[in-house]
Amino acid sequence: MIQRFIELGEGYSDLYELLEIARANKERLTCMLALHTKINEKDLTSLVVILKPTTPGNFQPLYVCREGIPNPNVTLSKRFDLFAETAKELGHVVHELSVKPSTIFAEKELYYQQMIGILRLNYIIPPLQ
Repeated sequence: MIQRFIELGEGYSDLYELLEIARANKERLTCMLALHTKINEKDLTSLVVILKPTTPGNFQPLYVCREGIPNPNVTLSKRFDLFAETAKELGHVVHELSVKPSTIFAEKELYYQQMIGILRLNYIIPPLQ
């Protein structure tokens, strides 16, 4: 199975596309996720929509708006509220994890590889097959 992050942006206007992806694929939706981190003393959150793998092809997309939304546990965020409302509307809850920031990695791909490993270890996405 191929599991890959597909980055939409940092969560400004692209957040609406992320929400639309979740709504349009409600039968494939497996999880809505908030990844909390700290960059330069700012508490930020990445929002992720995880879909079931395709058949055929066995490709599992993880759509992400990376590190552009204020952490809702520290600062009120209308954008996070929209994400949480959409999750509730679709019968899901937002799972939250604290992770290292992408800025400590030499390449974005290394960050996403670590995130896939963390999500596998926490049984949020299936293990490598």
